[in-house]
Amino acid sequence: MAPVFRFFEQPGNLALITPPWLCFVIRTPGAIDMRRGLTIDYTIRWLGLPMGWTSRIVAYHPPGSFVDEQVRGPYRLWRHQHDFEETPRGTIIRDRVEYALPLGPLGQAAHWAFVRRQLLDIFNFRQRAVAERLGVECATLAPPSIRRRDR
Repeated sequence: MAPVFRFFEQPGNLALITPPWLCFVIRTPGAIDMRRGLTIDYTIRWLGLPMGWTSRIVAYHPPGSFVDEQVRGPYRLWRHQHDFEETPRGTIIRDRVEYALPLGPLGQAAHWAFVRRQLLDIFNFRQRAVAERLGVECATLAPPSIRRRDR
């Protein structure tokens, strides 16, 4: 299996590519084996406030892709698709995020005021961290696709 996919399928590595200001901590005890149906509990800090978050792996297709969705957390909807494409020059990594905020018009205002910018900052940090950890020869990150959805 491709080394880049192996890195991403280890949930503990998520802390290595998450900005320190989010204070990301996995709360699921013991070893975590990636698979469809896996549920992972963790906490983050957002605007200084601790928040619980639970994600479930809803699709798992090694070494090409996996999808996690928020089961519990700050978003009304969070769906993150991770795609990995092997090429002669290395692995292209694509992140596609769809999200919706709670609180109707207040959530929309928060989106425009800071949420979208913070998500872009998080994924930009992630791209730099992955390049440092895996090397640019090994992995190329395509610009993330971050899309707000209203349901």
